[in-house]
Amino acid sequence: MTGITSKVSTALALGLPNIARAASYRVGVKLGLNPVRRLKAAVPKGPFFQATTLGVVHVPLVSGWQTVAHLFCRWPFTVTAAPPDWLANPFTGQRVAAPERGWWQIPDFDPAVGDIKLIWELSRMDWVLAFAQRARNGDGEARARLNDWLADWCMHNPPYRGPNWKCGQEASIRVMHLAMAAMISGQVQQPTPGLRDLVHLHLQRIAPTMQYAVAQDNNHGTSEAAALFIGGSWLAALGMPEGARWQQIGRRWLEDRAARLIGADGSFSQYSLNYHRVMLDTFCMVEVWRRHMALPTFSGRWQERALAATQWLHSMVSPLNGDGPNLGANDGARLLQLTDSAYRDCRPSVQLAMALFADQRAYPQDGPWNHALQWLGVPSPQALAPQPGNRAADDGGFAVLRRGAAMAMLRYPRFRFRPSQADALHLDLWLSGDNLLRDAGSYSYNTEPKWLNYFGGTASHNTVQFDDRDQMPRLSRFLFGDWLKTSFIEPLMQEAQATHFAAGYRDGHRASHQRRINLRDSHLQVVDEVAGFARKAVLRWRVAPGSWRLEGQRLMNGAHVLTVQASMPIVRCELVEGWESRHYLEKTPLPVLEIEVQQPGTLTTEYRWAV
Repeated sequence: MTGITSKVSTALALGLPNIARAASYRVGVKLGLNPVRRLKAAVPKGPFFQATTLGVVHVPLVSGWQTVAHLFCRWPFTVTAAPPDWLANPFTGQRVAAPERGWWQIPDFDPAVGDIKLIWELSRMDWVLAFAQRARNGDGEARARLNDWLADWCMHNPPYRGPNWKCGQEASIRVMHLAMAAMISGQVQQPTPGLRDLVHLHLQRIAPTMQYAVAQDNNHGTSEAAALFIGGSWLAALGMPEGARWQQIGRRWLEDRAARLIGADGSFSQYSLNYHRVMLDTFCMVEVWRRHMALPTFSGRWQERALAATQWLHSMVSPLNGDGPNLGANDGARLLQLTDSAYRDCRPSVQLAMALFADQRAYPQDGPWNHALQWLGVPSPQALAPQPGNRAADDGGFAVLRRGAAMAMLRYPRFRFRPSQADALHLDLWLSGDNLLRDAGSYSYNTEPKWLNYFGGTASHNTVQFDDRDQMPRLSRFLFGDWLKTSFIEPLMQEAQATHFAAGYRDGHRASHQRRINLRDSHLQVVDEVAGFARKAVLRWRVAPGSWRLEGQRLMNGAHVLTVQASMPIVRCELVEGWESRHYLEKTPLPVLEIEVQQPGTLTTEYRWAV
């Protein structure tokens, strides 16, 4: 496609209603027509949380936010009794210039400050949950610190001024965390005036820009709808007339977003394991709150989609450590941190969601994955969910093959929503919770172009790259054009000796790739058919770091042996250095086997882990 044709086709794929919503929002904010520009509110006054009259919860407390916290669940940040600087990059100390400006005057990407997510991270208020846990168990010092930090945040982030008011989703995350902290400390029914006012001014910020959140077709819409529902119903119960309207808006958009963004098979619009978890944790907080407030249930469709999304995540992650494919965009987001489990451990989210939406336990043993249920008063079901098995999630383009301790996951193009990575026919391989063939992740949303292009591009995935280009052209930082379509598929099939699946596509340059997977008890076989390229095709296998050695077309590391054979001449078979990002802002090297061919044909790969 030409550049203009690509942009037009991509605009149509995004949806004209969404483009209209986003455009009208931007124009309205810029010209001052959107009521969000006219908002005013007084700075809330503490105290925000009172001493609790509830009993002790005999569950381990989150250890963070005492002397050290881990931003993005990875990077250590020293904690003192004094509140942090809410307007500074916590890694460099560089402060936002003129923070008294209206939030709409502050750019998303300020070179002087760096990634604005670094400014926002402390203001997501994970610490509110940690302090609320300790206050619930009688720690007066933790309650005092909670009130001091909230007062300091309000003073340095006056309503609708500065970077921490820029994003409606960030405001929504604060509302949800404040509400969960109020549940934990027993202060929902009679909150302090300061807490009530803090929630109110946040909902004033969120409501006028809800249409923009909806236009994104991602977790902005689910988060902001959840905040309006939770916060609105809370204020309505306290007799504030605006609350009922916000609650109604939130419920309507929660229903709409679940029906639109979650497929019947549980796939979410963002094609990302971590963003899927963010959405699911949001829905869990909505359901926990609904039950706590004895509000009417959501529709059967909403509950079906929430359950399907739960089962999707359950099928993707290892029951041994909760880790799963480093799939799609990953910005380090993790909501509802009520346990010390690792960032990449999804079991707390799966267990809570399974209890709420399936009335089952995903994991029978006791462990940190049960802590959120205990803190939030969710009964632990008696029934056990079936263990994850094979799963074909065709709405989103995912096939999960399991056999014994092995799992393979193939990503194929079913793009109803905008893809964030050029990862068609990427393959992940896992054995007993260890990631043998790996996806690269995201690294950072605000970094040098070479890293933005690498981590989102085809070269950072276990697939074939044609003619040194991405599978789809990049139109902007977060948008690809010429969305691929699956042109070939063979259904997932389990037989006595192997489990099979196959899919393929043809790109805008007429290059084609078909991939067949055969997962057996002792090895994985992958057959790639490539054709239609102009100069060359490069097959990449991104293996786990280790002591690998390459002999001809045979890559070895102890019992792990990867071999490649081809029906056409192989012009290069080389072990090179690649990169992966298991956490946001983290970039580490790993070995990558590259096999280059210059003629169409078939490449057959075997990865053996047992002999």
